Amino acid sequence: MSYYEVLLLFFGGLGIFVYAIYFVLKFKEERRLEQLQSEPFKEEYRTYLEQTPHYKNLSVEDKAKIERSIIIFTNTKEFIGVGIELTQEMKIIIAFYACLLLLRKTTTNCYDNLKTVIIYPSVVVFENLHSSGGIYTKEKFLLEGQAANDTVVIIWHDAKKEAYHLRHGNVIIHEFAHEIDFMDGEIDGVPPIERSKYDEWTRVLFHDFKKLSNVALKNRDWGKYKLLGSYAATNEAEFFAVLTERFFESPQSLKKHFPELYNELKDFYKIDTIKLIG
Repeated sequence: MSYYEVLLLFFGGLGIFVYAIYFVLKFKEERRLEQLQSEPFKEEYRTYLEQTPHYKNLSVEDKAKIERSIIIFTNTKEFIGVGIELTQEMKIIIAFYACLLLLRKTTTNCYDNLKTVIIYPSVVVFENLHSSGGIYTKEKFLLEGQAANDTVVIIWHDAKKEAYHLRHGNVIIHEFAHEIDFMDGEIDGVPPIERSKYDEWTRVLFHDFKKLSNVALKNRDWGKYKLLGSYAATNEAEFFAVLTERFFESPQSLKKHFPELYNELKDFYKIDTIKLIG
């Protein structure tokens, strides 16, 4: 047998071995998901949800679906507490708001790419060291939440307060809006949408983003743009995340001042949030 034939057999065997491992892991994952589909939703978990302003007005079918999503989410993502003891309440509340965004858009298994949720007790202060021309300077910044393709960071002190009371902001909704935005490979304020709706989405959202940016730059005559705030003017991605917060937290105000924005988000999320919060 020649050298090339041996090499071919080796890589052929290696390929079969890798495929077999993949098949076994995939089979185990599917079996686990099947088991999770039949796992009962504990009444303890439901008591947390009933304290939120968004759960009570869901239909019976939607409640059943999101409860199943929560079970799958909490059992397939790694939760890490940094300086805080993890509790079931944290997992259930974070999973609820994360999956609420995708309630009408996916099956019960939401955020396939997400692997880790990191929870801090309060805002974290980081320091960056910069060098310019041999001069070193330290810069401090606050971490109030963060989202990457496979990791989300949540500050529980803020998240807990916002989860149980309607406010303009909700850090869980904000960070998972970023996750949705990233599902098409770019975090640019344009989540995965149908091609036929792309032009209208960008026209409506970016028109108001530019208006908000101009107002924030001048820092006067805010008018209706005060509802969105200066942070939404940071970039298009933050604009979309803040809009999603307002859509779920203060939909009446959003529809009153920005009816086109409200309708675009309503069409995207397939939820009429005004009816949702009563």
